[in-house]
Amino acid sequence: MSSRRIGNRRVAGLLGLAFDADDGHTRITRGKHFILAGGSEDSHDQMRETVVKVTEELDRRGQQLTDISVRQLCDLIQEAQS
Repeated sequence: MSSRRIGNRRVAGLLGLAFDADDGHTRITRGKHFILAGGSEDSHDQMRETVVKVTEELDRRGQQLTDISVRQLCDLIQEAQS
């Protein structure tokens, strides 16, 4: 275990994984606070669209992932997918 401390900062990010690809392609999309890996073209696009909508909503609110609760994040994800 490292003795270095981050201090009072919180680190937050989103990780999206999908395992339904059967076409041999490796899909990876990275952003400032997210990484998406795997999936068919459709499922990877759905993950990407969701995370973009969540990020846009947070920007609109003037917030970052570290500013919201897990429950709020779940709500944003559900809204982005509807």
